[in-house]
Amino acid sequence: MENSILKLESISKSFDGKEILKDFNLEIYRNEFVTLLGPSGCGKSTTLRIIGGFEYPDNGHVYYNGTDITDLSPNKRNINTVFQKYSLFPHMSVAENIAFGLRMKKKPQSYIDDKIRYALDLVNMKNYANRMPQSLSGGQQQRIAIARAIVNEPEILLLDEPLGALDLKLRKDMQRELIRLKDELGITFIYVSHDQEEALTMSDRIIVMNHGIIQQIGTPEDIYNEPQNAFVADFIGESNMIDGVMVEDRLVTINGTAFKCEDTGFGPNEPVDVVIRPEDVELSENGDGVTKGVVKSIIFKGVHYEIDVESDIGINFLVHTTKHFAKGTQVGINVIPYNIQIMHKPASIDEEKIDAD
Repeated sequence: MENSILKLESISKSFDGKEILKDFNLEIYRNEFVTLLGPSGCGKSTTLRIIGGFEYPDNGHVYYNGTDITDLSPNKRNINTVFQKYSLFPHMSVAENIAFGLRMKKKPQSYIDDKIRYALDLVNMKNYANRMPQSLSGGQQQRIAIARAIVNEPEILLLDEPLGALDLKLRKDMQRELIRLKDELGITFIYVSHDQEEALTMSDRIIVMNHGIIQQIGTPEDIYNEPQNAFVADFIGESNMIDGVMVEDRLVTINGTAFKCEDTGFGPNEPVDVVIRPEDVELSENGDGVTKGVVKSIIFKGVHYEIDVESDIGINFLVHTTKHFAKGTQVGINVIPYNIQIMHKPASIDEEKIDAD
């Protein structure tokens, strides 16, 4: 694509003999918000550090606007990083922290003063120039760390779990702020997170990773509604993950009970992973459905009830519904065919690898 800004090609990286990234390929486009999402140890922070120049890959290349920057030091890349701990200089005021990179580049004072005002206004902290970092809240320190990064006018801003130390309300506020900043600045954001909701909220595209391998790339809607393997389905949101057998096209059995689905192209009687989202399980009080069950527990979650249903086919279904069903209620269980997702069982971790190009 013409608007490609960054490309990782055949990147591999090991620490102490353990392979963290395996033949990793990824292309990132101009002005998009990309989240590297996965569990701890999956390689997402290592990927970010290689992009920023803080780690050197064992194999492979990093291209920025078509130029190989694999050997360039961090200060020679037009890429800035905001770390989780912010790394503000405690002996410098807010203004001095923001100005640090510009002074290192020997920019004139008038230019620096203009940039400080611009950055503070952008992060809604224009009255904080003379404050010291220790007098600021976590969210305020976060904003200053971002301001310090953006005054250098990077084309790419890397964010390594920067909201991890904030409380829930502040995290939500900062998520909205980051989306606003990305839109106003017109730069590429590459964000590392293990928080699925955070990734779904902010991203244009999500890169789901596990064991140093890309499992799926897509929009938040694609990742949630059309996961490409069982790991992605289980990691993104809540799911009922069930062993099944694909009897024939559009027909799967779960513990011998037949469910209609929309999937095709599987072998006859092929063992598969069946994924059903909790909000797609339909309950009826009159007992109508593919199978029946009993409500074992119900929890009110604010916008819906979370219900555990023990079915007659030996499967416990997690259900999200706006309807109240008392504990012990006999219910019918149904799922419309479109909402049942069928996946091949991977023979190995490497078999789950998705081509990123």
